[in-house]
Amino acid sequence: MSEILQQLAQVLEQRKQESADQSYVASLYAKGLDHILKKVGEEATETVIAAKGGDKDQIVYETADLWFHSMVMLADQGLGPDDVLRELQRRFGLSGLEEKAQRDK
Repeated sequence: MSEILQQLAQVLEQRKQESADQSYVASLYAKGLDHILKKVGEEATETVIAAKGGDKDQIVYETADLWFHSMVMLADQGLGPDDVLRELQRRFGLSGLEEKAQRDK
C-alpha cells in the first residue's frame, strides 16, 4: 500500500509547479504554511469527531483527508512519506515508554 503514498507524493511535488487557480493543492501551497497547517488541524478535528461518532466509513473518509493534508504539509517542508515511514521503522519494536525516554534525552 505504500506505493499509493509514493504516487501521491509525486503528484504533490508536481502541483508545486502548477497554477493556484488550476489546482487545489497548488492553491494550498500558494496560501502558505499557516493555511496548510490550518487545514491539517481542521481535518484532525473532523477525524476525532468521526471517531467519536463511530461510523467506520466516515472515520476512513476523514482519516484519508487528514493523511492527504498531512502529506501536503510534509511536501511543503521538503519531506515525504518515506521520512515518516523511516521514523516508524526506527520505532518498531520499541515500547512506547522506551521511545519516549529516547526523545527526552
